Amino acid sequence: MLGYSTLADLARLRGCKRRRVSSYDTSGANRDWWAFEPGENKIIADIPGVGCIRHIWMTMHSEEEFYLRKVVLRMFWDGEQNPSVQVPIGDFFGIGHGIAKDFWSLPLTMSPSNGRGFNCFFTMPFSEAARIEIENECGKPLNLYFYVDYEEYKELEPNLGRFHAQWRRENPTDGYGEDRDLDDIWSDPNLTGEGNYIILEAEGRGHYVGCHLDIDCFSERKDKWYGEGDDMIFIDGEPWPPRLHGTGTEDYFNTAYSPHTEFCTPYFGISLNQGDSKNPWRRKNSLYRFHVEDPIHFEKSIRVTIEHGHNNNLSNDYSSTAYWYQTEPHKPFPPLLPVEKRLPRK
Repeated sequence: MLGYSTLADLARLRGCKRRRVSSYDTSGANRDWWAFEPGENKIIADIPGVGCIRHIWMTMHSEEEFYLRKVVLRMFWDGEQNPSVQVPIGDFFGIGHGIAKDFWSLPLTMSPSNGRGFNCFFTMPFSEAARIEIENECGKPLNLYFYVDYEEYKELEPNLGRFHAQWRRENPTDGYGEDRDLDDIWSDPNLTGEGNYIILEAEGRGHYVGCHLDIDCFSERKDKWYGEGDDMIFIDGEPWPPRLHGTGTEDYFNTAYSPHTEFCTPYFGISLNQGDSKNPWRRKNSLYRFHVEDPIHFEKSIRVTIEHGHNNNLSNDYSSTAYWYQTEPHKPFPPLLPVEKRLPRK
């Protein structure tokens, strides 16, 4: 039985065993990390049987610039060949752009010092086996410290989806350019969703539980607010209009009126804003929205999209990590971009 975790249910006695896989020094000394050479891929956790990962903690050190985009995290459930999780490691833990900084949410945190303590509390059930791999695509060595805390069961309760996470990027997004008037652009209708940035495309039965969206706004214009793009979530192949249609980027992320203040809550926030008084949205921004209390269910398929500026008037760097649960087998992910295509803009 999958253990409960709310405060109201902490008194419940549970029929499971708590276990851990970690990088501790098995010799009894204090070299409590795993070393990865450039290009090396290692399985850091290979767990047989029935269980559920409840917490992952990691920290790492590399002399390589942008190592958080160059190191890749993959997860496989129940002997599958195609990973259910395939994300650059920094992005997996909640902020893109190859940046680590202090932020918190309910499922993901980057904790002090300078955000380098990475934590994930998404539950990850499995019925036969779980495998976690790390690939160091840096040109320099990597030292990785980790805990994988999980519960071991006699059997897994029915109707539990498998955890998935996927990273995507579009750099740059299509746009009309710098000179066209915004009121003129906004008068153009978007009645198909074509050209929207795709956060997630998945097939099967499951529920989407959120994402973070990472935007590098590199336009020189001072009034270039990136966030007029509506969220449009298409479910089970239904025709236009999408079942869930929003009113703007900041609205999907539960803020309002072109915000540029960093703040964190359990389910939504602005974890990064590098703008200044001349242009509050210029450079790198990260926003997150987790559907913990309001997961978005699908029976056949889901396509989570967002306009990158109304009707694509802006050309920016968009990347994202989506998180969801679904039945297996899942639709194989698009190939992960090579390292040179994953690097953040300077």
